Amino acid sequence: MKRWIAMCGLVGMLVGCASTPEEQKPAAIEDRKPNVAEVKPESKPVPTTPAEATTRPVTPDKVAVDPLKDPANILSRRSVFFDYDQFSVKEEFKPVVSAHAKYLSQNRSVRATIQGNTDERGSREYNLALGQKRADAVKQMMTLLGAPSAQIETVSFGEEKPRSQGHDEQAYSENRRADIVYPND
Repeated sequence: MKRWIAMCGLVGMLVGCASTPEEQKPAAIEDRKPNVAEVKPESKPVPTTPAEATTRPVTPDKVAVDPLKDPANILSRRSVFFDYDQFSVKEEFKPVVSAHAKYLSQNRSVRATIQGNTDERGSREYNLALGQKRADAVKQMMTLLGAPSAQIETVSFGEEKPRSQGHDEQAYSENRRADIVYPND
């Protein structure tokens, strides 16, 4: 008896939820075939054969920009500047070094040279040694951040490649640097 009552209740619920024919209206059918008069002349026809698909020129919407040459990218910044008689990477240049380390770790075929430079003060030998320490400091930081050591070469130019020819603190500060150089720069 309890089953019969439960069955009647279930049937009643199903009948109550059923829709009436008035509510069910057939869906409108839309003609999706393009009208020849509506086709724009600049639209390109879809290739019908594989040969046609491969012979048609490809025009990409956006040309890939080399991140090393994009002025908006941090990788376009290539110099790390140092304080007088110092070779530790300053806090403000750590994001630049980090970005180049990440770039090298993601591009295993790319090589970089770090060129250490100094201002003109000090002996030639001292400046060559200080320039090497600056280049090595940048390389060490890059390798600690994941760049393979084999991809990075260091060299010191000492005072031989000044960026600024002046003889004041402004010129000296521009010459105390390590430059990250890639092939084809």
